[in-house]
Amino acid sequence: ADGKYPIIQYYRQRREDRGKYAGEDKLAVYTQDDRLMLPFSEIECITVNDGKTLAIDGSGTFYRVKMRLYEVEQLLPSNFIRINKSALANKQRLERFTATFSGGVDAVFRCGHREYVSRRCFAEIKRRFDRK
Repeated sequence: ADGKYPIIQYYRQRREDRGKYAGEDKLAVYTQDDRLMLPFSEIECITVNDGKTLAIDGSGTFYRVKMRLYEVEQLLPSNFIRINKSALANKQRLERFTATFSGGVDAVFRCGHREYVSRRCFAEIKRRFDRK
């Protein structure tokens, strides 16, 4: 993956120094017309829909990411957590978890976007939050 995306190596080196992370790193995202650099701190959720990786910002705008989810996950700081097989959430942008009628759990973000939380991931998230 590093050969195809040389910037991954740069981000991996930056990730090693998590204590000094200041939210200044950015992810290349695309609209229909433009390529933008979206700061990690503005990303609420990264999800896969119909095989396309999408980043969602604080205003609820969807951007296309031209990498696979596991590649994006390697770039992100530790405040991003996996909430299901096809989504990552920014812990700092999570507003709450809500129970669904079917007995599942949804993550609700500040922008209003909702994403299903798998049972396996929810158990790990609970352990992380209980440790604090």
